Amino acid sequence: MSGTEIAALIAAGAFLLLVLLLAVPILKLGRTLDETTLAVRKATDQATPLLTNAVDTVRHVNSNLERVDGIAANAENVSQNAAALTSLVSSTIGSPLVKVASFTYGVRKAAAKRSGR
Repeated sequence: MSGTEIAALIAAGAFLLLVLLLAVPILKLGRTLDETTLAVRKATDQATPLLTNAVDTVRHVNSNLERVDGIAANAENVSQNAAALTSLVSSTIGSPLVKVASFTYGVRKAAAKRSGR
């Protein structure tokens, strides 16, 4: 056996040792990637029902908001009708009522002055 062959055997042994030393971290990295894949799969499986429930909740909220919009529109109509009715009553009854009250007040004042003489 020559010096070149011994050097080649030593180099091959060193390369084999290097491969064995690097195999352990590579295997651990492979296990880590497998665990990560499982964790992502579980998260996806659990997220799907959550997203489905969120979509159902948003639909329910939208339907309730449509009802509230209808109620608000009806309340607005009622308040407009009440304002119109108040305006109508004050213009038709209010003005003559004020005149009658003024006339009554004047009659009472005159009667009081006449009685006091």
